[in-house]
Amino acid sequence: MRAKDIRAKAGEEPITMLTAYDAPTARLLDEAGVDIALVGDSVGNTRLGYDSTLPVTVDEIASHTAAVARATEDALVVSDMPFLSFGADTGDAIENCGRMLKEASADAVKLECGPHTVELTRRLTNIGVPVQAHLGLTPQRENETGLYRQGTDEESARDLLDLARQHEAAGAFSLVLEHIPANLAETVTEALSIPTIGIGAGPECDGQVLVIDEVLGLSERTAPFSKRFGDVRGEMAGAIGDYVDAVESGTFPAEEHSHHEDDLDDVY
Repeated sequence: MRAKDIRAKAGEEPITMLTAYDAPTARLLDEAGVDIALVGDSVGNTRLGYDSTLPVTVDEIASHTAAVARATEDALVVSDMPFLSFGADTGDAIENCGRMLKEASADAVKLECGPHTVELTRRLTNIGVPVQAHLGLTPQRENETGLYRQGTDEESARDLLDLARQHEAAGAFSLVLEHIPANLAETVTEALSIPTIGIGAGPECDGQVLVIDEVLGLSERTAPFSKRFGDVRGEMAGAIGDYVDAVESGTFPAEEHSHHEDDLDDVY
């Protein structure tokens, strides 16, 4: 899968996208036919013990991207560029984004966007780094905007639509729309030729993305616009509890879990 393949899906067939942070999960996504494996900066909350995505570093995203890429054959691997890895110095931003393709084997990068990322998107795509834009709720700006629905008034809705068009013109191959009114997402989708991928943006986008932990039922909490499709947390808790009980009761390891060597019977 390449960025151009995702772009060609606009209006044709639904795009599936999930986060992945490690090789085993990436392999399962790939085998299930997921179109895009996003190495999200949500790794900070889900795997690294941070309270938000803000502390996540370029090195951490690169490491997790490389693990996902090694286990993926068909899905497009997208690196989610972390806070302050772009937006300050253009040269540093290009180097950080390029590193994901050159060193970590990503296929594309995702930028949490604003007016400041239009020219960066153009520069990156011109040198061969495919860019997925992200508008609406952008968690890296949580200290400014909070984690609330965006585009809820006429002015902000117009601004979002304008930014979407600017990023399309700059070369973005797709656009993530997070936590915005469904009718605004529909308007944006109809206005663009590149596909939109929604998360809390209603059913009229060209595709959907969720955090894998919420899909699996691994996280303690689920966003109001997400859905649990399993109960992995419950399964893990049960298995770990059973292991503790077995060791403490002496039923594990049993005879079938042990190996005896006859030549060692006289060793003392």
